[in-house]
Amino acid sequence: MIEIVVLDGFTMNPGDLSWEELEKLGKLTVYERTLPEDVLERSKNATVIITNKVVFTKDIIKELPLLQLIAVAATGYNSIDIKGAAKFGVKVCNVVGYAAPSVAQHVFAQILRIRNDIHLHNLAVQEKKWSQNPDWSFTEKKITELSGQTMGIYGLGKIGTKVAEIALAFGMKVVATRKDKSKPKPESVKLVEFEKLLQYSDVLSLHAPLSEENKEIFNETNLAMMKSSAILVNTGRGGLINEADLKWALENNKIAYAALDVLSEEPPPEDHPLFGIDNCIITPHMAWASFESRKRLLHGVVGNVWSYLDKPNDFEGITI
Repeated sequence: MIEIVVLDGFTMNPGDLSWEELEKLGKLTVYERTLPEDVLERSKNATVIITNKVVFTKDIIKELPLLQLIAVAATGYNSIDIKGAAKFGVKVCNVVGYAAPSVAQHVFAQILRIRNDIHLHNLAVQEKKWSQNPDWSFTEKKITELSGQTMGIYGLGKIGTKVAEIALAFGMKVVATRKDKSKPKPESVKLVEFEKLLQYSDVLSLHAPLSEENKEIFNETNLAMMKSSAILVNTGRGGLINEADLKWALENNKIAYAALDVLSEEPPPEDHPLFGIDNCIITPHMAWASFESRKRLLHGVVGNVWSYLDKPNDFEGITI
C-alpha cells in the first residue's frame, strides 16, 4: 500500500482546496505543520513525502528505508539534501513556474503602493483634507510614472520573465541578468552585467534562486552603486540581501525604498532590524499564495506523484 504523507500542508491548502486527487493515489495523511522532532515519527511509514519547508538531511533520509519520493511543494528545494537523497535511492522533485502570475502581480502591487500610495490618499480623503482643500485636485506626495523608467530584473526565469512582460506593458525599459544567456527571452529585454543592472535600474526586482555564489550579494558595496531614487523589490529569497546593509542604505538615502516579501529568517524575530523603517515595506512571504497559484501548485504536486508511481524507473526528478 502506497502511503503518502503531507508534512506541512496548511500554507498550500488552508482548507479552500481539496486533497481528493492525492487520496486517489494512496493512503493519505495530512499534517498542517510538523516540528523537527516529529519528522521521523510522522514519516517512518511513508512511500511519498510531500513537504515545503520541512528539512530533510542525509541523516533523516537514512532513517526512512520505505521512502521513495520527496515531492517538494515549492520551486525551491534548499530544505532537501539532494545528494543525500540520491545516495539512499530517494527521488526528489519540485514544481516550477506555478507562482509566476501571482508573484509578478505582487511585485507591481508593491511598486504601485510606493509610487501612487492609494492608501495614503484615501486616508487623506477620509480625514476631510480633500473637502477642505481650495483646489479640485491635490496630492499628498509626488507621483511619478513607471513609463520610460528602467526595470531591472535579477534572475530572468519564469517569474522574472513575467515581471518583464508587465513592465514592458507599463512602457518601461527592461534590463536583466541571468546565468544562461543562451535561453530565449522577450525581445525587448536587454541582458547586462550585474554592475550595469545596479546602475541602470529605477526599480530592481530580485528573482534568482539563492546559492553560495550570490548569498547577500545585495550588500553595502553593491547597494551603494544603485540610484538614490531606486526601489529594491525582493520576492525571491531573503538571503540575497544583507539586511543590516539594506537598513544602512535606506536610512542613509542610498536607495529610496525597499519592498520585501521575503526575509533571511522566516518567521522573523520581533526585533528584526528592518522593522519600523518608513521607506521599507514588508509583506509576510505571500506573493506566491494566491488561490489560483496554490491550486496550480497542488495540481503540480499531484502530477509529480502520479508520474513517479506510474513509471518510477523513468522518473528523473531533480538531477545533481
